[in-house]
Amino acid sequence: MSASVPPAAPGAPSDEQGQYVLPVVVRMERAAPPARTDALETAARAVLTLLSDSRTEDDDGEWHKRVRLWEERGIRKVVRRARGAEWRRAEALPGITVTGQAAEVRVFPPVPLDGWPRDLARLQVSGTDVADPEPPPAPAPGTPVLWIGPELRMSAGKAMAQAGHGAQYAWWGLPAAARTAWRDAGFPLAVRTAESGVRWARLTGSGLPVVRDAGFTEIAPGSCTVVADHPDLPRG
Repeated sequence: MSASVPPAAPGAPSDEQGQYVLPVVVRMERAAPPARTDALETAARAVLTLLSDSRTEDDDGEWHKRVRLWEERGIRKVVRRARGAEWRRAEALPGITVTGQAAEVRVFPPVPLDGWPRDLARLQVSGTDVADPEPPPAPAPGTPVLWIGPELRMSAGKAMAQAGHGAQYAWWGLPAAARTAWRDAGFPLAVRTAESGVRWARLTGSGLPVVRDAGFTEIAPGSCTVVADHPDLPRG
């Protein structure tokens, strides 16, 4: 599923001037699909792992320029699924695989919107909708949480992309020392749905980073989808 947010910088180029997209692939074997929350949390950690990788952060890193162009032009993410030989071909391409409790997600450096590698372009966007076998527990105190709006109806693939946006917003908003501590701890986080509209209103009005979707798929443009709640982020 595709998801995007407005460009990170004002005056960013349009799609016609070369938009990039971040490919995210979730392993979806027929006999053992991941639980929904596990997939969402793993996707968020995969995005953070790519952002903090030396190939991205170092000025001379091989992914640095592409990531910066992608950030400037709108951080669109597209989630696709793979199984069996498809997954093995995806793993052979440059990228990073992150595992959760059972979920496996591979994230790749940004590619031009119309320039996907063949082995990723052939993967399906549909079929990523999985469920939780039981409601996830409350996050442990102090855990960064990516809160999803309670009224939204999103496929797991769409929600994975939104969770990735929320994690990225949190990363951008943290001071350097907090970024380092989060990375060194392995990016602990939780993805949960806000329990009520009242709670959601408080979150969206708290001054924490809020993801507003560009409206390419599933939900209306401008919809608030995720609030990034990290203990070291400033509140309004």
